[in-house]
Amino acid sequence: MKIGAISDLHIDRHPKLNAQHYLDTLVDVVIKREIELLVIAGDISNDYRQVIQFINDLKEKLNIPILFVPGNHDLWSDGTDKSSQEIFDIYTQQDACLIKQPYIIDDEWAIVGHIGWYDYAFANGKFSLEKLERGKHYGATWQDKVRMDCDMTDKALSLQAAQQVEADIERVGTRKMILVTHIVTHPAFVVPTPHRIFDFFNAYIGTKDFNYIYDSYNIQYSIMGHVHFRKTLTEKSVHYLCPCLGYQRQWRTDNISQEINHALMDFTI
Repeated sequence: MKIGAISDLHIDRHPKLNAQHYLDTLVDVVIKREIELLVIAGDISNDYRQVIQFINDLKEKLNIPILFVPGNHDLWSDGTDKSSQEIFDIYTQQDACLIKQPYIIDDEWAIVGHIGWYDYAFANGKFSLEKLERGKHYGATWQDKVRMDCDMTDKALSLQAAQQVEADIERVGTRKMILVTHIVTHPAFVVPTPHRIFDFFNAYIGTKDFNYIYDSYNIQYSIMGHVHFRKTLTEKSVHYLCPCLGYQRQWRTDNISQEINHALMDFTI
């Protein structure tokens, strides 16, 4: 089976193109690449209603399994009629969402996924926990702090996500696993430092709470998003993929077809 992975589509952020352009282009690329199962690792839109519509439209146009995990942007509640927790619960009720619903491919392979969350592990140690919890640095604010309404701390959310993934892994038995998270789980994928801004803001890129999962279970592929890099790494027999499309200002060209084709990563199992 040929599996395709992409993340950070941000279909509502292009200055000229709309969601339909993203949909039509992604469908075209998936068909041309002969992808047999598509995974989206979060950050589709800032509005949960548009996220769900986009997933449903993909399912209608592509006669293949479509799976996703939400990203942090997908949980933003401002401008919507729901709280972040309500939005999260709505996602978990979608057939395509991997959270609490591991996908069994066959007797040998399964896909497990969760948004994950950040635990500040990748920030420079000079910053206090209090400052990291505020999310403000050099006049900039990490937008989750103002666009989400959540009673739990980031560290608690990160640990909860890892625990849910472990519970889902236990449900798939001894199968080889493809792990999908939005949040980065390997330090090689954070913004390189020293960096005036990301010495601090790397706190919100990744987590170490998944380390024991890689050590304890048969993870063969790890698909991540969030950081807006396109990068791969193989370490200790785990193939890490970060297939981020990202914002239009981060693209190498102005051609959405070329960019989606470049961002989409595939592998065969």
